[in-house]
Amino acid sequence: MRAIAFDEFGGPEVLKIVDIPVPEPGAGEVRVAVRAAGVNPADWKVRSGALTFGEPVFPQYPGAEIAGVVDAVGPSVTGVAVGDEVFGWARRGGYAEYALSAAVVRKPAGLGWADAVALPVAVSTADYVLKLLQLQPGETLLINGAAGAVGSMAVQLAVAGGVSVIGTASQANQDVVRALGATPTTYGAGLAERVRALTPKGVDAVFDAAGHGGLPDAIDLRGGTDRIVTIADPAAAELGVTFTSTGGSPRPTELAGQVAERLAAGEYRLPGPARTFSLDQAPAAQQESETGRGPGKVVLLVS
Repeated sequence: MRAIAFDEFGGPEVLKIVDIPVPEPGAGEVRVAVRAAGVNPADWKVRSGALTFGEPVFPQYPGAEIAGVVDAVGPSVTGVAVGDEVFGWARRGGYAEYALSAAVVRKPAGLGWADAVALPVAVSTADYVLKLLQLQPGETLLINGAAGAVGSMAVQLAVAGGVSVIGTASQANQDVVRALGATPTTYGAGLAERVRALTPKGVDAVFDAAGHGGLPDAIDLRGGTDRIVTIADPAAAELGVTFTSTGGSPRPTELAGQVAERLAAGEYRLPGPARTFSLDQAPAAQQESETGRGPGKVVLLVS
């Protein structure tokens, strides 16, 4: 099968198409004939060497999100069968024609591949951080980067839980944030003052999904570092703020399925249409993700 791999850290140019054996599913795993693979910031951070997990071993195969058709089923698998259309979290190497997964969900018939593959990382990360913040109905949450993949999902999950949300985004994406159910404002200088004008009682928690140097304003608004979590700002450690880069484990497959159904029914929405590339355009896709342009998910479509 064709897959994307890299043998050294570096820029997008280190990503190469390789021919490798089709993997065989083990206990609790399914093999998915991939139709779409999600491209995430963690992918290019690992590729560049900026994000490492222990001693690096090459070749490495990027891609944590997949959507496709179950092609083979390993022992002890229940709930899905060969031929089912699914989406979920790849064991590794989602940028490929086939990938293994131990956490997939049936894809609603009305949901396209590119939309389905936008959900796993966004749902798991948003759910994990919202639980860390221990939000209660009636509280107010500030989400920095509310028009992004994770931020937009966090807005909708929080609002569904009875939380009021103020979301920051660029000037061009203010209507996107409003449509998600949050009160929009722009990020950058003067953020704390703008948020206080919107909610004089202050905010109960802050979820920083974008960086942009917003942590000092978050600390100002909270009067300390309590109930602030960032997934994007490396200054967190020196400021005493909680940083997490994980979507948590086990994967929230039940929640992902519920979100997919609501998305297919028009009750939830993605922040924008997917920006799609072919498998052999993986370098360009990661470069597009790295620029941060546009609110839509970057997706590899695999034939």
